[in-house]
Amino acid sequence: MSAALLPLHISAAVLALAGGYVALFSAKGAPLHRRAGTFFVYAMVVMSLSAAYLAVVTSVTTSLIAGLLTFYFVMTGMLTVRRDPPPSSIQVAGVAVALSVGVLAFRAGAEMISRGRPEAAPMFIFGGMALLGASGDVRMLRGGGIDSRRRIEWHLWRMCFAMWVAAASFFWGPPNRVPEWMRYPLLFPIPVLAPIAVMFYWQWKMRAKRGVALTTRTDQAMKAPI
Repeated sequence: MSAALLPLHISAAVLALAGGYVALFSAKGAPLHRRAGTFFVYAMVVMSLSAAYLAVVTSVTTSLIAGLLTFYFVMTGMLTVRRDPPPSSIQVAGVAVALSVGVLAFRAGAEMISRGRPEAAPMFIFGGMALLGASGDVRMLRGGGIDSRRRIEWHLWRMCFAMWVAAASFFWGPPNRVPEWMRYPLLFPIPVLAPIAVMFYWQWKMRAKRGVALTTRTDQAMKAPI
């Protein structure tokens, strides 16, 4: 079954990256962005869950953590842009998954440090991001939801981080994952770092807009008659 699942996993990864890059560089909220984003989510679910299963079979902890964390971020990233907040049971389940993956990542990172393995650094990054996601879910759960602009910010960073994990695993993983015609090592950092660059750009742009809106409201209040 593992041998049959591996081609499905690789195919889903390629399709997810294709849909992800289209969504990444298309106009946010446009029909193309929504269709590509939906395609990206479905492909990422198949890719991440198949990666987690293969990791359990082969006892590869790093792949298990990456697969589960990618699944968590994709699903919660999709739920954050829905008009109605997800049921509290789903939010609680998301917090539990994030905390479990975070603890597992920190534990794996500590073990790898003791053995001098270079995979320790990504494990601590994964653990920190998992706890960050869990804290956001807790705030949303306690507050009964978040405003529309903050939801978009959460959607962007969760989706972009999930795509970064997928891109790094594909381009910086075993060489045989990348087709022969794509093997240009000098170009590999571009598709891997693009999701992070776009994430920071949109986070800055949306916060700048929020700052302008706040300044405008303050000026109007100061000009209003007392």
